[in-house]
Amino acid sequence: MQNLILLNGQKFQITLQRLCHQLIENHNDFSDSVILGIQPRGIILSQRITAELQKILPKAEILRGNLDITFFRDDFRRGEEPLFPSSTEIDFIVEGKKVILVDDVLWTGRTIRAAMDALQAFGRPEKVELLVLVNRRFARQLPIEPDYIGIEVDSINSQKVIVSWEETDEEDKVTLITE
Repeated sequence: MQNLILLNGQKFQITLQRLCHQLIENHNDFSDSVILGIQPRGIILSQRITAELQKILPKAEILRGNLDITFFRDDFRRGEEPLFPSSTEIDFIVEGKKVILVDDVLWTGRTIRAAMDALQAFGRPEKVELLVLVNRRFARQLPIEPDYIGIEVDSINSQKVIVSWEETDEEDKVTLITE
């Protein structure tokens, strides 16, 4: 097994800051925009992005929520074990808002499709954008592309991209694992 660290340390933090500045360019003060982290790993990224945006725009009210997609996935009935959903926490209206979906890794696109289906239960947004920390460009099964990208990785199906977070894994890093 071979591990290659793609992003860590100061570059990790700079990448998050760059993503925030790109969001500000398109969403100004976030008065018409909301951020939704996709359970489970998009939540940490959405929290980090929101915290960084609050540092840059201290007077802005940035709405952030968590979106669970468990029962919207196209493969949720294929496993033998029962599924235990996470919680969806959206205490605002998405109708007519610009929604920024946030996830750590985009690979096949199936998670994002499920998130868009789940989002419809909360109203019809004006626009939906996608922010990902890692865009795995190959093996996309659906025509979904991110609007905001931390890093792009050209990887094959047998490789894994693991995002580690200081909050849960003791350090921020992105690792490409080849088995």
